[in-house]
Amino acid sequence: MLAGWLDFHRATLEMKCAGLTPEQLVTRSAPPSTLSLLGLVRHMADVERAWFRRRLAGEDAPPLYYSDANPDGEFDDVDPAGVDDDLAAWRAECARAREIAASLPSLEVPVTDREGRQLSARWVLVHMVEEYARHNGHADLLRERIDGAVGE
Repeated sequence: MLAGWLDFHRATLEMKCAGLTPEQLVTRSAPPSTLSLLGLVRHMADVERAWFRRRLAGEDAPPLYYSDANPDGEFDDVDPAGVDDDLAAWRAECARAREIAASLPSLEVPVTDREGRQLSARWVLVHMVEEYARHNGHADLLRERIDGAVGE
């Protein structure tokens, strides 16, 4: 059920981006916010990477778009020329996350977050559903401001 809801929300973000030009995907359509649809995609690529690759699988997978020196890089450094690469990176992170989740022996596998709290794989999946749901709300507003499209 958790994997199904997570994939639903991944597909929703994909749908919010579908049919737009690169310039529209980088449009910050709700000033003064710097959010854009591409920024949300880039953010979610890094969130997928952090929880699944770094935390659950223990992989050496540094952030793709942000750093200590540029903490909002995923939102601030969007470029229409990078849309295809950014979407491909997000899709690849989702695919790797699915592989990692499917390989877990149990949803009770322990996970330690960056603050040192002890969590479980189940907590990670629930959190990811929540993370996508929240950002899909943002995506809905951004998309409506760009071309009037609304829905899931």
